[in-house]
Amino acid sequence: MPEEARWYVVHTYSGYENKVASNLEKTVENRNLQDLVQGIRVPTETVEEVKDGKTRQVERKIFPGYVLVKMVLTDESWYVVRNIRGCTGFVGPSSKPVPLTEEEVASMGIEKRSVEVSYQVGDTVNIIDGPFDGFAGRVEEIDTEKNRLRVTINMFGRETPVELSLDQAEAAE
Repeated sequence: MPEEARWYVVHTYSGYENKVASNLEKTVENRNLQDLVQGIRVPTETVEEVKDGKTRQVERKIFPGYVLVKMVLTDESWYVVRNIRGCTGFVGPSSKPVPLTEEEVASMGIEKRSVEVSYQVGDTVNIIDGPFDGFAGRVEEIDTEKNRLRVTINMFGRETPVELSLDQAEAAE
């Protein structure tokens, strides 16, 4: 039995995402399966919407019709998730669940990973990963919430701003 929980994508009827998530949470609690099903998320984002000349903050689903579930895949956990009302199955070939990769989890921002940065705005950094690997630049902005970094590099004799993830740069000596 694999002991590490992975993120899986569950397909639901459109509009039933929150209902499926709450029903699954209740079922997991009632059956005492917290060690198998460890997390349930309906990814949302807050956007500004203008209606009748008024601006308001609206929470919108990023992936309508999908719920993300972090679980240890066993026959029991598969059966519990699959038989929640409103759930149509797992994403994967012939309903065989395929876990999300670490890169997909990181890019979706499902799990917050803290990255310790040894530089600050105004410092010079060396880029150690990605298409600008080997370049050096000056830090313009650090956004730890989104795990992003804006650096100005000198490319072809011009100052060029680039966006990187925090782990793609290190402080220059």
